[in-house]
Amino acid sequence: MLRAFEAARQAGAEIPELVCYEKQTDWGGQWNYSWRTGLDGYGEPVPSSMYRNLWSNGPKEGLEFADYSFDEHFGRPVSSYPPREVLWDYIAGRVEKSDVRKYIRFETAVRWVSYDADTEQFSVTSQTLPTAADSTETFDYVVVASGHFSYPNFPTFAGIETFPGMLTHAHDFRGAEGLKDQDVLVIGSSYSAEDIGSQAYKMGARSVTASYRTQPMGYQWPDGFSERPGIERFDGNTVHFIDGSTKDVDAVIVCTGYLHKYAYLPEDLGLRSPNNVYPDGLYRGVVWNDNPKLFYVGAQDQWFTFNMFDAQAWYVRDLILGRSAMPDRSERDASIAEWRKRFVALADAADEIRFQGDYVQDLVNLTDYPQFDVDGVVEIFLAWKNDKAADIMGYRDYTYTSVMTGTRSIPHHTRWMDELDDSLERYLQTSG
Repeated sequence: MLRAFEAARQAGAEIPELVCYEKQTDWGGQWNYSWRTGLDGYGEPVPSSMYRNLWSNGPKEGLEFADYSFDEHFGRPVSSYPPREVLWDYIAGRVEKSDVRKYIRFETAVRWVSYDADTEQFSVTSQTLPTAADSTETFDYVVVASGHFSYPNFPTFAGIETFPGMLTHAHDFRGAEGLKDQDVLVIGSSYSAEDIGSQAYKMGARSVTASYRTQPMGYQWPDGFSERPGIERFDGNTVHFIDGSTKDVDAVIVCTGYLHKYAYLPEDLGLRSPNNVYPDGLYRGVVWNDNPKLFYVGAQDQWFTFNMFDAQAWYVRDLILGRSAMPDRSERDASIAEWRKRFVALADAADEIRFQGDYVQDLVNLTDYPQFDVDGVVEIFLAWKNDKAADIMGYRDYTYTSVMTGTRSIPHHTRWMDELDDSLERYLQTSG
């Protein structure tokens, strides 16, 4: 969002006063790894769900910024699936180049946002965490860009209180090394279960069992990795599944997703939605329809990520600057209804990818964000889905071509299954 305004300023536009409140000590959002879980050093809930040995689970060619390529950042081709530290470095390089740090108040938590219909302004109360000093300021617009992967959805299970082993939600998972020689249960059938289960297997777990509620992930898992239906109950270390089978496990990681929760927003401003690719109540996926001076960036479930956030940010910026007109309520309602009709008709993941590609292209067409081959990115994601289906434990060794630069990525010097060092230095080595 800040980069969008800065791009306009650099092109000669007059931009408004900008303030960005950031609770963490540095930028990077989810990619800003912290070893802490639960509460941070100030007693605030830790927002990041990142863990030590996480590597991108989608090709970098699907998330590349249109105005800052991986080629520009690294000066040479790199592999398609970087580890977390490498992606954080890429994000940081882009925002450092754009000189937006001056707008950010780090270690500052937003406590409450309210809207005064008479003045048509928001009051934002925040706290500077190192000093505990509170302040309230007024703004004409508010952009919610805090994401929706920080508040875990943690269901209960009969007998779970009897389980004596390690029990955690994916949000608080920080590494699979301790799962060596353990029998591990991951509960869920989406990306967290897939990735944490794979990491546990990679790091030497004796067995990995994935429990699904509706349908299995269905990949060709290696020996020692299996899927079972929903859980009936726990009895100590023994898990009873609804098909009558049992499994003794040492560790349980609950991978059941996250909740849209914005503790600093009142009910009339807070998005409440399942995690999907087109939440209801958001015009063009970003404008809070009940108050079009409030915006959300990154509230969707995501296939596209960084470049979609950019497209959203550029459009929000242009609405705030008056470059794009804000439609009236009836036009916004009609647009939401049209997109939601398309959304409810989606049949599978491939449909979702194409749908989100159309959504991103729609936003790019409305602004001066650099045009890029959105359809090409869609094809990369579809190929990625096929690669995972064919080789779930080896797909990170595959390579793709950037639609931004035409550069073909190179294989990492070490197979993902064999690479136990996820550091930036190790990644940038030219050989294993």
